[in-house]
Amino acid sequence: MSTTPDEPVRRALVVVAHPDDVDFGAAATVASWVQAGIEVSYCLCTSGDAGGHDDTPRSEMGPLREAEQHAAAAELGVTDLRFLHHPDGRLTSSIELRRDISREIRRVRPQRVLTQSPEIWWERLGASHPDHRAVGEAAVAAVYPDARNPFAHPELLAEEGLDAWTVRELWMMGAPSERVNHVVDVTATIDRKIAALRAHKSQTAHMDDLEGLIRTMSGQLARRFELPDGAFAEIFQTVELR
Repeated sequence: MSTTPDEPVRRALVVVAHPDDVDFGAAATVASWVQAGIEVSYCLCTSGDAGGHDDTPRSEMGPLREAEQHAAAAELGVTDLRFLHHPDGRLTSSIELRRDISREIRRVRPQRVLTQSPEIWWERLGASHPDHRAVGEAAVAAVYPDARNPFAHPELLAEEGLDAWTVRELWMMGAPSERVNHVVDVTATIDRKIAALRAHKSQTAHMDDLEGLIRTMSGQLARRFELPDGAFAEIFQTVELR
């Protein structure tokens, strides 16, 4: 299990289903990447219009959650966000979704892609929302083989000038416990994760003790992976590609 700083990369792309997914799963890690000088971009497959905990009209929820995600990203230093506007709650790992994620990979040209696990984590089923798994499956297919194959989605090159790109690292959050092989000490950036989550007011304002919840869960992960007392952690399944 690695607890050392991440291997240096220049660009990273985060691919998730909904606004707030990256912030619950990996915001402190993303903040550490930005601090290290990595250019981080977000690809959000939906606008989260099926979420929320109040009577906000559905027509307003998508734009509201997009604005919240921009505010949350700003807390981490991320400014490049793209929303694909696929239907919230109805995502499938379709050819169209694979193409759209491949487009973002070819546009950003990242060495590292962070996405959601395509597998079910039975211990925490909430992390394995069907949209999360659909995005994970589509993103994995976009990383390999779609984005690197110049003959896959040929319209991306022919019509948009986006040449093939090979991703070297794949990170997945929300992976089943037995798949986790990388832990990041996020003690220095846990406050920024909490600030990012607070920006998602439509999703977190009803929580009585958001900060306490995040510190408790992150602290438990740190102890599980034998980080120093008082540390906080985020965990991932990582895969190196050739």
